[in-house]
Amino acid sequence: MKKTLVIMAAGMGSRYGGLKQVEQVGPSGETIIDYSIYDAYQAGFDKVVFIVKEETEPLLRQAVGDRIAKFIEVSYVHQKLDNLPKGFSVPEGRTKPWGTAHAVMSCLGIVNDPFVVINADDFYGKSAFQKLSNWLDHANLAKQPPEYCMAGYILKNTLTENGYVSRGVCRVDDNNQLIDVTECTKIMQRPNGIAYTDDDKNWTSLDENSIVSMNCWAFPASFLPEIEQRFAMFLTEHSSNILKSEFFLPFVVQDMIHEGSCTVKVLQTSDQWFGVTYKEDKDLVVKSIDKKIANGEYPSALWGK
Repeated sequence: MKKTLVIMAAGMGSRYGGLKQVEQVGPSGETIIDYSIYDAYQAGFDKVVFIVKEETEPLLRQAVGDRIAKFIEVSYVHQKLDNLPKGFSVPEGRTKPWGTAHAVMSCLGIVNDPFVVINADDFYGKSAFQKLSNWLDHANLAKQPPEYCMAGYILKNTLTENGYVSRGVCRVDDNNQLIDVTECTKIMQRPNGIAYTDDDKNWTSLDENSIVSMNCWAFPASFLPEIEQRFAMFLTEHSSNILKSEFFLPFVVQDMIHEGSCTVKVLQTSDQWFGVTYKEDKDLVVKSIDKKIANGEYPSALWGK
């Protein structure tokens, strides 16, 4: 069965201060994306689709895409502000992209196989791709209501020392089925433990062993038209705050769970996350990758010389 890796690479890196997707962190000029693609390739994925802004596609092609195209099929789709359902138009004053679910919706008509979607700037580790690939190989993808899958990370393994992170904090039942996801956009290590805030004043404690979503999901291709239908509902329901509202991927999944329209299997991984959320994160990422190379987990040149 063919499987596609979809990489959300259209973010502007506001906290990072630049296009962090092409930041070199490996000894042979590799980016974090390279390591995700390598791990997915090793796990049996056949194709990579980059979701990018039209103006940044040439840079991503040069930095990553052209190099990996010798090993795996590569395509690009553009996340465009005016990619809207019929009857809708971009509201005056809206300049910000519509969010992660809208980004994935950009793949409609391009991705026709089961797929895994990830962020471009997160290092996920080998086990997530192996587990999700194995799940796709054995799942009943025609099941109704559909079953989806998510890699679940342990919260304490997903923090940075250099600021806050955004995570989807999950409730999971005894059968490893996802109950719901709470999107917490400001989580950080505090003096008394891990906590999050919505207003920079009041902090709510979180269990360090909580399962969190890192936007690492597995879906059948039928999920894409589902997103499009729900985006139209989103635009209608959020018309009063349409300049700022975002259409997040976990929200789509959560709404479907609550409606009984899908189930989601959570495959827990104990891998240590790292990423380049902030400029200061880069040194740790470089050292972490060097250590993995020294341990034999990766070759010093992922794609050869």
